[in-house]
Amino acid sequence: MSLLVDMEKDLGGFRLRVQLDTDAPLTGLLGASGSGKSLTLRCIAGIERPDKGRILLDGRVLFDSEQGIDLPPRQRRVGMLFQHYALFPTMTVAENIRCGARSRGSRAEQDRIVREMMALLQLEGLEARRPAQLSGGQAQRVALARMLAADPQLLLLDEPFSALDAHLRDRLQPQLGELLHRVGRQAVLVTHSRDEAYRLCSALCILDSGRSLRTGPTRAVFADPGSVAAARLTGCKNVAAARRVDAATVEVPAWGITLHTAGPVPERLCAVGLRAHDFTPDGAENRWPVVFAGAMEEPFQWCLLFRYAGQDPGSEPLWWRMPKDRKPAVPPEALAIDPAKILLLCEP
Repeated sequence: MSLLVDMEKDLGGFRLRVQLDTDAPLTGLLGASGSGKSLTLRCIAGIERPDKGRILLDGRVLFDSEQGIDLPPRQRRVGMLFQHYALFPTMTVAENIRCGARSRGSRAEQDRIVREMMALLQLEGLEARRPAQLSGGQAQRVALARMLAADPQLLLLDEPFSALDAHLRDRLQPQLGELLHRVGRQAVLVTHSRDEAYRLCSALCILDSGRSLRTGPTRAVFADPGSVAAARLTGCKNVAAARRVDAATVEVPAWGITLHTAGPVPERLCAVGLRAHDFTPDGAENRWPVVFAGAMEEPFQWCLLFRYAGQDPGSEPLWWRMPKDRKPAVPPEALAIDPAKILLLCEP
């Protein structure tokens, strides 16, 4: 199964420009609020119409502005799970699921589909309950069952954990991953959480201000985000403007240091990123004296704040994050970073 999206939509003050080509089981759309993630899902589902471009699902054209093709939502075989699940409050679980199967044959066939979905999503015994009587996890599974009852080829999940507290979210994320694997359907997950994207998604598309910045396997995107916005969205705490010295060297004026890199430095380089957990007091390369400026204790980690010795004392400090059992008793006089860990960033 494959999904190709190459489209534009102009909303006046906001312009969406998305390019995505994926065959991953679960692809994440990662971006801040207002970046165009949910609008992208609505265009794929047929709820919104792009101004130009095309959308193909497993080679089948859902939308093509040049050919004048724009399939209505019911013909796209795309299911969408909304943030708050949108279950019908006056209907039972079985009735909600039947709504998804209403176009699939006789009443007897719909009954069979409801039973199949109840078993698949482990909802037996809840047939007569209404949404208000369900837990958050049960409600999510009912919404998935209703969506799957329509036999979609593609599942679109619009921040399905955003309304849940942290404890329930942590419990349901692996369950959702197992369910998607069990049903064997390709899915796209909208999220603003880098942790959620990293845990669940095998591929990632990063959106910023309506534009897709970087697409690829999730771990490859985190290892090489490519731009300042993508680096920040993937959690990089230390980003500064930089200039190319040569193919393996960059200068970072704000930090007062020069860094050697493992990969070729692009001519278009505009900044570098150093992830907070990549510093080490023991390395020999890119080792520079530091002055510590404070510490922040987190539940399971420490974050030490520091500036390089040649850095402006009034400038923003860098972050060095480590597990609690690795916090040094005496802060080191210098920190190093592996050349392979330096993120080389360009304007998109």
